[in-house]
Amino acid sequence: MIFEGRAAIGVAGIVFALLFAVRIYTAKKGYYVPKLRRLPAVDAIDEAIGRATEMGRPVHQALSYQSITQSAANAMLLAAISVSRYIARKTAELGTDLIVTVGASETYTVAEEVVRTAYLEAGKPEAYDPTSMVRFLSPAQFAYTTATMGIMNREKIAANIMIGYFAAESLILAETGHSIGAIQIAGTSVMPQIPFFVVTCDYSLIGEEVYAVSAYLDDDLEIKSTIAAQDLAKAIAGLLILLGSLSLTFGSSWLVDLLGK
Repeated sequence: MIFEGRAAIGVAGIVFALLFAVRIYTAKKGYYVPKLRRLPAVDAIDEAIGRATEMGRPVHQALSYQSITQSAANAMLLAAISVSRYIARKTAELGTDLIVTVGASETYTVAEEVVRTAYLEAGKPEAYDPTSMVRFLSPAQFAYTTATMGIMNREKIAANIMIGYFAAESLILAETGHSIGAIQIAGTSVMPQIPFFVVTCDYSLIGEEVYAVSAYLDDDLEIKSTIAAQDLAKAIAGLLILLGSLSLTFGSSWLVDLLGK
């Protein structure tokens, strides 16, 4: 066979890359503009900020204690920071207090700049307070958790948004938000933590929905096209798995041999 093993994987990578390029090109030209299914958790962000504004209490976003440079948390933190930009623009427009808690210095630097820029984009640069909006706590997991719990209780937050990478602290923070009556929106792709968010929060993003948040909030055509291409790539991969399973069932291993050597 011409393509086997690693060569076949390389060819598949090229095909998928072309698929992404074609999706983006067709969307920009207006031939095919992908539509994303609306997620109640994303739509509820405006509701949460509006409720906090009416109550005169802060909106809190937890960016966790993880560093943006860590491979396990990188993609989820980038998604969370894109949410920070949207939240900051909304709180700036409405004059609502915002608190973003961060546990890693690298993440703090990025989050502070994103929030500051969002206030500038909203035409309210004077409303940005560098001493209280983005708060650096601790890179230690439970030191960050304890400090965040204290802030949530002292500030009497009205909305608690937790999207990104969370581990054992997920239930502790969510229970704290629930105990003070905050509307809570949470999401992560760390599978063991999803059930805790589902049972304690008003709205939840599950798994890959976290990575699609920026496409919803910013209405970015390229990101939407990328998500559509990813879905098509996953469908193709699923079809190959099905064909491979069927071929093995009927005594032929050609597809497994093609991709597995």
